Amino acid sequence: MDSHESIPTARKCSISNETYQRIAEFNRIRNWEQFHTPKDLSISISLEAAELLECFQWSGGDLHVTDKRDELIEEAADILIYTLQLCQVLQVEPEDIINAKLEQNELKYPTGKAYGNALKYTELPNPSNQRDLKNGNCK
Repeated sequence: MDSHESIPTARKCSISNETYQRIAEFNRIRNWEQFHTPKDLSISISLEAAELLECFQWSGGDLHVTDKRDELIEEAADILIYTLQLCQVLQVEPEDIINAKLEQNELKYPTGKAYGNALKYTELPNPSNQRDLKNGNCK
């Protein structure tokens, strides 16, 4: 099986303003906003990401953890909620910062260099640094 066959195609995804406001209201009526500093929300995101990884602990060859889909979804929701709260605190629009980051990543990871590998952008081949195999010189 091709490794790409298990990756679903992009689906329509949007966080409605109603959901975004529901998160804010959930915290407001509990007086939790006082605890939602960028530092504490960042810590919470990291902790929830660790809980997401915990789903894979001791899973052996089951890279998709087929019996733990519900837990994966729950942890992903926690990460998204905390991330949206961080956006609220920082007063940024999630879609705007995602698109800005994708534009940066497109520059760091040009398709011609990054296609089919998982190298960090600093490790991608740089034509000016590659050796010319014919004569042993740098191009």
